[in-house]
Amino acid sequence: MAIRKSTMQEQVAQAIAEINPSDRPVVTFHTISGPSPWIMNELGLIGQLFVKYYFVTLTEQAVVVHRAGRLANRPKELVHAIPLEQARTLVTQVKRATIWSSLRFQFPGEEKPTRLNIGRYWRAELDQFVPALTGQQIAA
Repeated sequence: MAIRKSTMQEQVAQAIAEINPSDRPVVTFHTISGPSPWIMNELGLIGQLFVKYYFVTLTEQAVVVHRAGRLANRPKELVHAIPLEQARTLVTQVKRATIWSSLRFQFPGEEKPTRLNIGRYWRAELDQFVPALTGQQIAA
């Protein structure tokens, strides 16, 4: 089971290399979809039915989204690989907070943007991801 951030990032980098050996990760973060994690935690196991875990990676060529294992924190199947030019316009409503930051990401084929919650442990990667992709700084 991957617990260290660097181990998780290495595993995601390996998964990306298997898909496209010529692409290289720039920044990767772990995220949980759905409403506020505070609400989902209060609902216990029922709350877990409404969330999905992802690794979001900005590479030199695309934004790559892998499903993440709930227990092992390993990258699973590829969900989306979105070219950079298209992905630049898909991030909205970035909110940086003390514990749980969030952003809205419009996944291809989805009707509405998905709320992605990013824990404090991954905030430095969020702070790197948003400006590198959109060119906009995150307001504290």
